[in-house]
Amino acid sequence: MTSIDRRSLLRAGLAGGVLGALPAGPVFAGWSADRPVLTHGVQSGDATADSAVVWARADRPGRMFVEVGRRPDLRGARRVRGPVLTPDTDFTGKVRLRGLPPGQRLHYRVRVESIDRAGLFSEPIDGSLTTAPTRRQDVSFVWTGDVVGQGWGIDPAYGGLKLFDAMRERRPGFLLHSGDTVYADGPLPSSVALPGGRIYRNLVTEEKSKVAETLREYRGQYAYNLLDDAYKAFAAEVPQINQWDDHEVVNNWYPGEILDDARYTEKRVDVLAARAHRAYHEWVPVPGRSGPVHRRISYGPLLDVFVLDMRTFKDVNDGNTYADPRRGLLGAEQREWLIRGLRASRATWKVIANDLPLGVVVPDGPAAQEGVAQGDPGAPKGRELEFAQVLRAAHRAGVTGIVFLTADVHYTAAHHYDPARAAVQDFTPFWEFVSGPAHAGGFGPNALDATFGPSVAFVHAPPVANTSPADGYQHFGEVRIDAATGAFRVDLRDRDGVSLWNTTLPAPPR
Repeated sequence: MTSIDRRSLLRAGLAGGVLGALPAGPVFAGWSADRPVLTHGVQSGDATADSAVVWARADRPGRMFVEVGRRPDLRGARRVRGPVLTPDTDFTGKVRLRGLPPGQRLHYRVRVESIDRAGLFSEPIDGSLTTAPTRRQDVSFVWTGDVVGQGWGIDPAYGGLKLFDAMRERRPGFLLHSGDTVYADGPLPSSVALPGGRIYRNLVTEEKSKVAETLREYRGQYAYNLLDDAYKAFAAEVPQINQWDDHEVVNNWYPGEILDDARYTEKRVDVLAARAHRAYHEWVPVPGRSGPVHRRISYGPLLDVFVLDMRTFKDVNDGNTYADPRRGLLGAEQREWLIRGLRASRATWKVIANDLPLGVVVPDGPAAQEGVAQGDPGAPKGRELEFAQVLRAAHRAGVTGIVFLTADVHYTAAHHYDPARAAVQDFTPFWEFVSGPAHAGGFGPNALDATFGPSVAFVHAPPVANTSPADGYQHFGEVRIDAATGAFRVDLRDRDGVSLWNTTLPAPPR
């Protein structure tokens, strides 16, 4: 990761919110078959008030450069020297831009310089991103999850990953990707028969023809999604906040698991997870090459986003009816981090990005549970204990404005939780909104666990399990926070961007 030091930014006029004119950059060499090629477009992520990650991949070793400025033509832009892209990272690279002006639409351009021939650069690729505000201003974003799952890949005849076009047309400030960014355990067949005699024809690569086990195969999962034009165009224009869930490794995994699956020659999930974790950090525009997935990103006085990791510290999938509060999905350190963060937050809205829903029952076979809930409507048990602790601590500290946003279950829904309906009363009422899949089989709806008193305000699910993306039931959610009133509007939208249902939550009293 390469960043701009603050002294350089001040000289460039970028720190403090002003992009000043700079001397001209290098003269780029003419076209040549020997020049590097950027193979999978550009992406950006974790765009805070003063920084952002920019990602690219080349076809050979080369030095990455990024220009960033306010103007689309990048006149007067600042040029940043990035890392050398090498086979060690599959020729991927990231630059952490720092000192950016808050609450601004910025434009960037990525080039890679040949290692062998100085001055020989790749053809440039342009992108854009919006930094988080520090002042009170409108905030908008979209969220979804579950990409290329259940054997449904890219078929241009059915629009490819069309939902990403619909999200891009909403012009969001960022995407909250709620996990299952890839399906490493979901090989793609060349074709699938659809109702009515239609045929769904998948684009298939070598890495997507089997379950991922090797580092190369895990890398290939991310490379596949970026073959789609809609996905690539979206990634170039909208910064991402990414989570990971189970399918980045293998379905319903937890640390220490030994697989009973004939498709795998490597049965140790911990080995697979280490390879998947590396590929994730190489191919996804998140900070660094390792480290924790959970983090908080602030969007000024109106919004804090708490991004959870409900996979790395997860306990075993059993009946989920234990009484041990030390077990759970978050782990003690992350749980305390979340409680402290909620108590300290002064934002009007605190979005908790939970890649596993809170009250939706998600079984893992006939006798085990994958998610938080287990279907028992009584007092909290199992993994519910740690969320009862979080909600109780927030309630007793007077924290308001908590909203959970999730995906995972392959339908869209709005659930309201209220202690008046619950088996436990020590929490403040809140909403959980479910969206997805972005491009996977449609399922649901699942049963709800009554422990925290959920009520279904809306649900949109397919009539049969594993409904194809060609037949709809793909979803994303959109949030718009009004700067003047602080109101939090949620739209649950379909693959074409049509709003199926919406609600507006008034700003809670301070």
